[in-house]
Amino acid sequence: MSFNLSERYNCNVIEFKGNVMGGPDATKLNETLHELIDKGHKNVVVDLKKVAFMNSSGLGMLIGALTTMRNAGGDLRIANATNKIESLLIVTKLITVFKHFKSVDAAVESYAE
Repeated sequence: MSFNLSERYNCNVIEFKGNVMGGPDATKLNETLHELIDKGHKNVVVDLKKVAFMNSSGLGMLIGALTTMRNAGGDLRIANATNKIESLLIVTKLITVFKHFKSVDAAVESYAE
């Protein structure tokens, strides 16, 4: 997995690519989130459009990221989950934990509400 970071309006967008399977990627993501928090950026959208596969460690990585952002007074929202990823979130009941949106724009706009 790799990810790109960009800024849109009042939040940062992290675009995941490939297979999300935790491990060293989780450490890299956690470091990135702490850097954002240190800069005062506490609103994050994770774009899952280019994710082909996610295992339980990948889900754990997302939960850890959500916890990190919420503990800092911010939030993490999901955008563009594929049908496969959305089914995984439904089966694990994590669909009720994450705020999820059909597009990055909708997720970004939700921070203005």
